[in-house]
Amino acid sequence: MANLLNEVPRNLQFYITTPYPCSYLTEKQARSQVATPSHLISSDVYSNLVQLGFRRSGIYIYRPQCDRCHACVPVRIVVDALKLSRSQRRTLRRNNHLRAYMRELDFQEEHYDLYRRYQVARHPGGGMDQDNVEQYCQFLLQSGIDTKLVEFCDATAVRIVSIIDEIEDGLSSVYTFYDPDPLLASASYGTYNILWQAQLCQELGLSYLYLGYWIHESSKMNYKINFQPLEGFINGSWQPLTPDMIQKLDFSGV
Repeated sequence: MANLLNEVPRNLQFYITTPYPCSYLTEKQARSQVATPSHLISSDVYSNLVQLGFRRSGIYIYRPQCDRCHACVPVRIVVDALKLSRSQRRTLRRNNHLRAYMRELDFQEEHYDLYRRYQVARHPGGGMDQDNVEQYCQFLLQSGIDTKLVEFCDATAVRIVSIIDEIEDGLSSVYTFYDPDPLLASASYGTYNILWQAQLCQELGLSYLYLGYWIHESSKMNYKINFQPLEGFINGSWQPLTPDMIQKLDFSGV
């Protein structure tokens, strides 16, 4: 798997950022490895990078490269083997009234308003709750590869918006935001959206749904372990992320 880096353009370069405060683990500093220049990253190259644990944010392709910390584990669902729990089956039934629409990767005021409400309710003080239109567009609406914007609507409003990249062997879930109204909490929109994306993978004949990073000690990121079977990119290869494997992992990174 590591040989995939040999398949990227020779003039593609990788640099390490300076340390910055970690968004998920308090009192920790994070660093990222970034692939540049972005115009050399075609869909094929991007597919290779995602298979090596990279992630996309706007035009930036990166993966964690932290000092003395391996807490971020790239993960993907093996969609054909996905086993739904009882609560996940309930979530699908509860939201079967939603309708999904593929939209152009363009700015929509309704989407931006939903994004702002989501950030204020779910991630207050994290910085993104202050994003203006330009920052929102740079984060979610800039892409040089095959990207889908999907909105999920009920009879009255858009409830979920999801940005998804299609790559060689799967879909990469870039970002999802949804209606944070406490009265709708039981809808479990986040869980529903992941299950919907897994179903889309199956319809497209794709093997994996890439979910970004699972972080064992982060309440915001450890929910991904609930989707099984889940594989983690560990020591240079994709391996089943089982309870036994988790016990063996060294998140501190020696």
